[in-house]
Amino acid sequence: MKALTYHGPGSVRCEEVPDPAIVDPADAIVRVEATAICGSDLHVYEGRERGLDEGTVLGHEFAGRVVAAGADVASLAVGDGVVSPFTTSCGRCFYCVRGLTARCARGRLFGWVAGGLGLHGGQAALVRVPMADATLYPVPDDLAPDLALFLGDVLATGYHGASLAGAGAGVVCAVIGCGPIGLAGILCARELGAETVFAMDTVPERLALAARFGATAVDASGGTGARIVRAATDGRGADAVLEAVGSPSAGALAFELVRPGGTIAVVGVHHETAFAFSPSDAYDKNLTYRTGRCPARGLMDAILPIARRRREELAAIVTHRLPLEEGPAAYALFAARRDGCIKVVLAP
Repeated sequence: MKALTYHGPGSVRCEEVPDPAIVDPADAIVRVEATAICGSDLHVYEGRERGLDEGTVLGHEFAGRVVAAGADVASLAVGDGVVSPFTTSCGRCFYCVRGLTARCARGRLFGWVAGGLGLHGGQAALVRVPMADATLYPVPDDLAPDLALFLGDVLATGYHGASLAGAGAGVVCAVIGCGPIGLAGILCARELGAETVFAMDTVPERLALAARFGATAVDASGGTGARIVRAATDGRGADAVLEAVGSPSAGALAFELVRPGGTIAVVGVHHETAFAFSPSDAYDKNLTYRTGRCPARGLMDAILPIARRRREELAAIVTHRLPLEEGPAAYALFAARRDGCIKVVLAP
């Protein structure tokens, strides 16, 4: 089959690799109908995150149809439309029964193989899904695969971040970063009842979408974001800040934006070794700081109605649809943000 494989920072190839096979009775094989490049894929592509084996099939956002199932798979049948979260989950361990499926005791991340151990990803024609009954989520016929895949990461993570931040009626929210996750966070903050959402970014196309989604778009390049938010809140700052970038500057801006007693929720993946503020800074601001990997599988029932209601907005996030064979060029396009690129969906 064809797949996108990793060969060092800046090097992705579309090449023939062996078809995946069922190796455990709980496995399923999914024929991928839509897969996407995620911002966190760029952490590996650009060399900020290391350790991945060369030849690893990349990608953790995919939707498609079951084409084979192991003997122990009970809830799925060949032909079923499904979407996968970016991590597998057993559905029965301490963490899964509490909804924290991203920390399943047996879970693994798609598209991460290190030292020969791990799980190949979904930027491919076929993908093996362990613990398929608890991992895969059935997709209703009215949701196309390129929208269904939002359930597995982007929409789930946006909802997770907005919820962690405490978005709701009467809450003033600020979203830092209007990439796919930040845009989904704006949609979800609005779904949770927030009427006032400030959206911070420096890319005009992203700010335009944020405004279309009901946010007050703020160009963060001038350093005026905190002043604008404070001016709208009697000098306090935002009640809830969703940081969806994962950089030291974004962390510093989040601290600057949040009011005393407010909450920062971080879903951007950070690689620095220290916070952008000190423990005493947090103490003096009575700050609540919440972060962590999104338990996407545990949120899918809650976000499916949002995906249906917001299908037009989600479709607008996808700026480029390309065949899998153009994946290497798509990575370069996405990394450079050329041609107004916000989200790339690939069709195997």
